[in-house]
Amino acid sequence: MTLAGRHTGTSTGTHPLARYRSEFPIFRDGIYLNTCSLGALGERTRRRAAEFLDVWQRRGASAWYDVWWEALGELRARYGRVVNAGPAEIALAPSISVALSAVAEALDYTRRPRVVVTSLDFPTVAYQWLAKRPRGVELVVVESPDRVSVPVEAIARAVDERTALVATSHVYFTSGAIQDIKAVAEVAHRRGALTLVDAYQAVGQIPVDVKAAGVDFLTAGGLKWLLGGPGIVFLYAREELARRLAPQIAGWFGHKNQFAFDPRALELHEDARRFELGTPSLAAVYAQLGGLEYIEEIGVPAIQRATAALTEDLIGRARELGFRPKVAPRADERSAIVMLPAVDPAAGVRHLAAAGIVADARPGHVRLSPFFYNVQDDHVAALEQLATDGDH
Repeated sequence: MTLAGRHTGTSTGTHPLARYRSEFPIFRDGIYLNTCSLGALGERTRRRAAEFLDVWQRRGASAWYDVWWEALGELRARYGRVVNAGPAEIALAPSISVALSAVAEALDYTRRPRVVVTSLDFPTVAYQWLAKRPRGVELVVVESPDRVSVPVEAIARAVDERTALVATSHVYFTSGAIQDIKAVAEVAHRRGALTLVDAYQAVGQIPVDVKAAGVDFLTAGGLKWLLGGPGIVFLYAREELARRLAPQIAGWFGHKNQFAFDPRALELHEDARRFELGTPSLAAVYAQLGGLEYIEEIGVPAIQRATAALTEDLIGRARELGFRPKVAPRADERSAIVMLPAVDPAAGVRHLAAAGIVADARPGHVRLSPFFYNVQDDHVAALEQLATDGDH
């Protein structure tokens, strides 16, 4: 029997949210500690995806005009509630890259050609503006002094009257550290710049309130902590910007009267939907509606309490075993992403996989990410297995 086989139950180290564990079949045969790459598939998500297929089989394209159209509106509203935004401030997209493209093509770089990012952000954020260098856009990368976080003061020094946008993460994928996005927004706004937050690693695992934070744009989606799988994300655009900015890339879902089918006129929606492009993937939409059932039923604050307890236990036990986790120095600055330094991270992940434990590798680290469906036994088994590998 593998280590995973000994630890798929919930006999020790349980918490109230562990009652949901049985709804995630992956735990029947192993241990899953990789939500920061892909959320585990829940039974409710599977049922909603099957519902889409049933409607497609039964009604075909006729479902667009009532059932599927209503599902899109429902998802915009529910995404909005997760981050305290109105449905008119939410646009749907198939990926963060597409959402970023729509924003990037709505900005005027004539007098403000600079975009500020940090060295810890996911590369997609930087790539969007590196691709615009031939058009005169200048990318400024703020370095991290410790590879864990970036001081807001360092970002402030990089922002000036030529800065159009500060684009950065809420939770750094490289360390799991939580960034103070309200402070970042204030720094940007003092210089007349806008703020875009990549919250893919935040929304669903920690509370996010776009109004309290004062950010201008924020994007996240189903792939990770919202348990919806790939192919669906959202873009929050502050109401005033959603009405004023017009992206220079377009698709028929951004058209105010898309069923007029007029190739001679482009009239954009008067809300965030103007940032939408092509036909959304309905299978992904339905899967996300199912995943959101867990998030809404439990509540993000309760999720954070459970995952924070698991994370702190994981970090403490890792240190006892001689690991030196790369995490933020204070517990309140940590998310449920724990980076364990390793000489050969890919080998460490394979070592875990041989025992039925799913984790991930990033440069120089094995990455573990507990969520509300995990229990203490999960990371105990993972740490024991990594300790036998001797690669730390």
